[in-house]
Amino acid sequence: MKDAVFKTELTELKLYKKGKVRDMYDLGDALLMVASDRISAFDVVLPDPIPDKGKILTQTSLFWFDVMSPILENHVISGDVEDYPESCQPYKEILKDRSILIRKTEPLPIECVVRGYLSGSGWKSYLESQSICGIQLPEGMKESDRLNEPIFTPSTKEDVGQHDINIDFNETVERIGQLDAQKIKALSLDIYHKGCQLADEKGIIIADTKFEFGKVGNDIILIDEVLTPDSSRFWPKDLYRPGGAQKSFDKQYVRDYLISINWDKKPPAPSLPDEVITNTREKYLEALNKLTGKDHAF
Repeated sequence: MKDAVFKTELTELKLYKKGKVRDMYDLGDALLMVASDRISAFDVVLPDPIPDKGKILTQTSLFWFDVMSPILENHVISGDVEDYPESCQPYKEILKDRSILIRKTEPLPIECVVRGYLSGSGWKSYLESQSICGIQLPEGMKESDRLNEPIFTPSTKEDVGQHDINIDFNETVERIGQLDAQKIKALSLDIYHKGCQLADEKGIIIADTKFEFGKVGNDIILIDEVLTPDSSRFWPKDLYRPGGAQKSFDKQYVRDYLISINWDKKPPAPSLPDEVITNTREKYLEALNKLTGKDHAF
């Protein structure tokens, strides 16, 4: 199996923050965001990395950041290692394709989830209350049904190892204020709509996704990752059949495996079989290649 990057140790750089997948380094007037090959499920980091996953996520995000730039600004300074400060150059081999030099922002403490289809925790919530995050839905819907209109269903953004909590729009307002809450809701729906249109042309349904935003002064910009297989449900359009779970190009494949072995969703997470690791890498890479129309070979 190919070598994978489970963690980065860029010892001459100042580690700013380590997330479930990304390691952030403080370069003074900018941050370096490095996507490892770690994978998490149910908010727990798994012990086995997925080779090239960090590269795939980074290249997917860079593609979407560019596509969405007419809608709003983002935090990207450059994804080209040659543009990075001199302090980064000793690490250029590990940074190539899996890192982005980004602007510093004040991240908003909200996960901006948009759902166009009834799946995952949204389906579970529907079965319990016929609603998601306080939004009532029609009776008689089936798993994976398309919603009449995409809905904004935010959640909290918790630390590593803790589960994000679904909240309604009113609580979002309480946490970040009316103006910012309305702005990120409108932006999330606009970005999702544009992403769905492009993905549909490439044969992919984006069932749901999550975005993150940050502030630079009074301006809200798009940060973190955008429409990746880690943050979204990607379904093959030609295989879509409502009424149950769908084939996918995303992390759901790993979640399904973990559910099948009755893991209790608490640390420590179990190891993944080689077959699951290999298939996950192939699914992620297929999504990137379909969306971008390019044959990425890492």
